[in-house]
Amino acid sequence: MSDQPDQLAQPGLFDYDAELRLHNEHFRDAARVGAQDRVLDIGCGTGLSTREAARAAVTGSAVGVDLSAPMLEQARRLSDDQGLTNVTFLQADAQVHDFPPAGFDLCISRFGTMFFTDPVAAFTNIGRALRPGARLVLLVWQERARNEWATAIRGSLTTTSAASHGPDAFSLADPTVTEGILAAAGFTDVGFTDVHEPVYYGPDSATAFDAVLRLWEVKDLLADLDATAAEQARGRLRATLDAHTTAAGVHFDSRAWIVTARRGD
Repeated sequence: MSDQPDQLAQPGLFDYDAELRLHNEHFRDAARVGAQDRVLDIGCGTGLSTREAARAAVTGSAVGVDLSAPMLEQARRLSDDQGLTNVTFLQADAQVHDFPPAGFDLCISRFGTMFFTDPVAAFTNIGRALRPGARLVLLVWQERARNEWATAIRGSLTTTSAASHGPDAFSLADPTVTEGILAAAGFTDVGFTDVHEPVYYGPDSATAFDAVLRLWEVKDLLADLDATAAEQARGRLRATLDAHTTAAGVHFDSRAWIVTARRGD
């Protein structure tokens, strides 16, 4: 999904936008898309944040960028269904894509920038696409220990403290590190706002169980176990999901940052 792998869900298996609905409200407020803004959305997935930007930019435009062709196909279909004419979608790697210089007034990204191979180079490339003084608004996870969705699920599957496999969803969790990356890429006025909201995994534990089993880290952890241990781990996972089930669905605590910055003059 997006410039991040399918860390949370895969298309058709779980509603990623529903999972992050409360986070998205904070993100939309922080983005403050203006009526004339030309908006670049990095790691747009199925395009919710891009469509919201397009609606706000009534005389502007929004471009969503993602690596996933199936997600972009869905994003285009939803945009067409909703009659949006000022939104386009581009399949590309935002780390290296040759964007039009200074072509955008605002860059947004909802959990789409944590997996850059070389973050300074990637944000430098994105910066070239922004006019001087343009704003950058990111939503990224805080450290793993502050995200119950990560610790509780991993804890139900393994008793080891070894580093997780695959890309690091928490690579921009440290404000000092992230500010240094953005400064090196030519951004100024870097700020951080705490977002403390639960993530939603579905209406019941059965739905959540099916979704969680498809997370890249869960699949990797289970693949390291023999058949008996894997079955026991699945049982512990189901018990963890049962324990987080309420009348309003399956929720886990989480913490994220809204990161804001400006492209230097």
